[in-house]
Amino acid sequence: MNTSNVPASDPLSVTVQTTLNWAQHQGVTRLEAQMLLLHSVGRDLHDRVWLLSHGGDVLDPFVHLTFQAQVARRLAHEPVAYITGLKEFFGLPLVVDARVLDPRADTEVLVEWALSCLADVASPQVVDLGTGSGAIALGLKHSRPEAQVWAVDLSADALAVAQANAERLALPITWRHGSWCAPLGNAQFDAIVSNPPYLAEHDLHLRSLKHEPLQALVAGHDGLSDIRQIVQQAGSHLRPGGWLLMEHGFDQALTVHDLLRNAGFEQVQSRPDLAGILRCTGGRWATMK
Repeated sequence: MNTSNVPASDPLSVTVQTTLNWAQHQGVTRLEAQMLLLHSVGRDLHDRVWLLSHGGDVLDPFVHLTFQAQVARRLAHEPVAYITGLKEFFGLPLVVDARVLDPRADTEVLVEWALSCLADVASPQVVDLGTGSGAIALGLKHSRPEAQVWAVDLSADALAVAQANAERLALPITWRHGSWCAPLGNAQFDAIVSNPPYLAEHDLHLRSLKHEPLQALVAGHDGLSDIRQIVQQAGSHLRPGGWLLMEHGFDQALTVHDLLRNAGFEQVQSRPDLAGILRCTGGRWATMK
């Protein structure tokens, strides 16, 4: 981190605004700088009104040093969510750390799609495979309180994070420890939703994701090994007309289409992420088998 422009020689110059300017000069975005500084001073991460009204305030030296350390972590590609310990997803404040993936806003598209598929189903049963922080399962349960929501993860550490989030948010979920559909027993669902690992072993994106759990990112030589397993297993746990919806890589939509059709799914289709890239693909289990 370049510290040549840190406003530290004159303590009276270390104000909220000059510190934010310095952080952006180092290379963090304006929003990231704001969130990290708000975290440093113990404010809500979205309280940007406070920053505007206190721009000329001189920062406590300890707060300033804490903020500098957080900026250094961000410049080393550590997610802001890990630094602050918090991430908002689908309107819910989640506690996250390096045991789980940093929930992305694009994954909210998957939750919205699932909710639309279940709109006409009374008290639906849904399972989130590879729940991580619990983001998808909790978003679904919060939106449909009467739904019976299950969540599965192979990582006991991830389940601990998800369960803590559910308890804090008072959202009851049925938890299962294991690989994909294996721990579901004979349970049947109206929808199976998943954001599985989908990066190939040598994907260049991994260089900037080194702080996140590798097992939640990588899925074999082509990034599709876990998606293949889910597609093969899902039909045994879907009611006729039930949906399988999955997030995947930016260039995997057509391949996932083929996997679903070959496994007997109908109405196969995709949804774009916030950048307009086809990021989620799903299909409906045939009504007659």
